[in-house]
Amino acid sequence: MRLDKYLKVARIIKRRTVANDACDASCVTVNGRPAKASYDVKVGDVLEITFGSRTLKIKVLEVKDTVGKNDAPTLYEVIE
Repeated sequence: MRLDKYLKVARIIKRRTVANDACDASCVTVNGRPAKASYDVKVGDVLEITFGSRTLKIKVLEVKDTVGKNDAPTLYEVIE
């Protein structure tokens, strides 16, 4: 699944276009490297998303095309 779509499905970023813009601005890294929106997310990847001065570090546990609002947090684990 594309990185921008994963961020939206997991409800980390509200809209896919915003997720795409964040990737273009190098605010998202995967396994320590800046990633493009087209990056193919895999189970075990560590994503780091920068929101202004705050950084969110997560580990991908599952990749699904659709998921309910209550089940979205089961797709990832927050690190630190």
